Amino acid sequence: MMSDLTMGLEAILLVVEEPVEEITLAQVLERPTIEVAAALRGLSAEYTSAGRGFDLREVAGGWRLYTRAECAPLVERFVRDGQQARLTQAALETLAVVAYRQPVSRARVAAIRGVNSDGVMRTLAARGLVEEAGTDPESQALLYRTTSYFMERLGLRDLSELPELAPFLPDDDTLEEHSK
Repeated sequence: MMSDLTMGLEAILLVVEEPVEEITLAQVLERPTIEVAAALRGLSAEYTSAGRGFDLREVAGGWRLYTRAECAPLVERFVRDGQQARLTQAALETLAVVAYRQPVSRARVAAIRGVNSDGVMRTLAARGLVEEAGTDPESQALLYRTTSYFMERLGLRDLSELPELAPFLPDDDTLEEHSK
C-alpha cells in the first residue's frame, strides 16, 4: 500500500514545471528532508524496475518526472498530432476571417467576430496557420495572413480557390425576418 508521503510526492511531482528541491518537498509535506530524499530515491528505483514510461530524476538541484528516452518517438508523435487536433469553433471563425480578409489586424478580426480574438490568433499562429504580414500604415497595427501551411492543409494552390462566401450568407429576407 502506498504511503501518504509517496502519494504526496507523486501528486506534487505531477504538477511541477521545473525540478523541485528535496527541502521544498519536505517543507510542503511536513516531513524530515532525509525521509523525503529516501522516498524520492525509492520511487525512482521503483519506476525503473517496473519499466514505467516515466522516470523520476534528480536534476538541477531538484526532482522532476520525465518520460523515458525509449518513449520519445511516441511522445513526439502525440505532441505533433495534438497540433493537428480539430480547431474550435472560435478558431475556425477567426481563421475564416483572416483567410477572406487578409491582410487583417486583430482589431478588425475582433470587430467582425464581435469578440476579442487575441488568444485564438496566438493559437492559430502557434499552429502555423496564420503569420504576421507587416503593419497597417495608418494604425500601425500588426496585420495577419494565412500561411503556406494553411494552404497545404486545405489543399489549395492559392487564395482564389477559397470557396465563395455568398452561398453561405443569409439573404436579405432572412435577415429582415430575424430583425422583427
